[in-house]
Amino acid sequence: MTDSPTHDDLPLPDYDHLPTGSLAGRIRSLDGDQLGTVLAYERAHADRPAVVQILQARLEELQQGAQPSGGSPDAARPEAAAGAPPPSSASPATEGPKINPPSQGVPTNPAQPRT
Repeated sequence: MTDSPTHDDLPLPDYDHLPTGSLAGRIRSLDGDQLGTVLAYERAHADRPAVVQILQARLEELQQGAQPSGGSPDAARPEAAAGAPPPSSASPATEGPKINPPSQGVPTNPAQPRT
């Protein structure tokens, strides 16, 4: 068995709970060694193809001379907003009027015979 990084070795807090869509922005502040740790952890655990591709692409950028951006991996995450969930858009004030069913086929309101 190889010595893969553990969750405690990762430079990103709550890495396992980050949505794939926000991962590219979260790893911009990591250097090559930190990114390599995250990539090794990903390959040893979930090995999600989309995530591995994002990590490899960023690692290649760093190897070609890109610099880690400013900021902290501990910065506020909009995907983990605290507080109550947003209210539902349906409420008694926004519901439409009650609609009675048509008379045909309703046992309590049989159709009237034609005259």
